[in-house]
Amino acid sequence: MAVAKDTERDIQENILVRTFRETRSELRQVVWPSREETIRLTVLVVSVSIVIGLLLFIGDTIFTFLYTSLVSLVQ
Repeated sequence: MAVAKDTERDIQENILVRTFRETRSELRQVVWPSREETIRLTVLVVSVSIVIGLLLFIGDTIFTFLYTSLVSLVQ
């Protein structure tokens, strides 16, 4: 029994070591963006998020106005 548990633990440790090595190997292959590219893309994402937020706000305001107008007509 003790031998089986030791072997099982060794297999788990080998899996962890292999996973760590493979992850490290993959991270070495990543082409990281430059500082300028990161800033440019961040500004783009924030800008698009603000525009989408404004469009949703305007749409929500219009639908709220239409809903309240419809409710007031029914009463």
